Amino acid sequence: MLKPSEKKELVEKLRENFLASKIVVLTDFKGLNVVRLNELRRKLKAAGITYRVVKNTLLARAVENTDAAGLKDYFTGPTAIAMGFDDPVSPAKILTEFAKDNDKLQIRAGALGAKLLDAEAIKSLSALPSREVLLGQLLSVMNAVPTSFVRALNNVPQRLLYALQAIKDQKEAA
Repeated sequence: MLKPSEKKELVEKLRENFLASKIVVLTDFKGLNVVRLNELRRKLKAAGITYRVVKNTLLARAVENTDAAGLKDYFTGPTAIAMGFDDPVSPAKILTEFAKDNDKLQIRAGALGAKLLDAEAIKSLSALPSREVLLGQLLSVMNAVPTSFVRALNNVPQRLLYALQAIKDQKEAA
């Protein structure tokens, strides 16, 4: 049992996490055994994601005046919360993949910044490529424009040379 001062400290720490996180995902873990829950925690921790089981009353206090305040309605029953601070896709991807193999884990809702997400939106978000892959794709698109421009500029003198060579060949043949 936490003392009132410990509860206040926990609420402040959670509020800081809510403010710093890019994505928050609420899950229901009822029926999930300890081994599976620890496996999920390890996967999330390896990706830099915080995953905690917290009393709903403390979560309700911590979420006030944050972008994730709309999640308050989803704080019912056993609640675990995943907070991603870097890549918003990673928590959704890890939790969705884990939920496929473990039907006891239910994704309830989430918040991407100030936007509330239902379970389907989180599953859709998990289908996106990771941040690194998206940046790589953007870089390849940005690289394609100058490359095509250089090829086009190189093509002009090359065609001129072909035309001059064709004229030379015609004059030599005549």
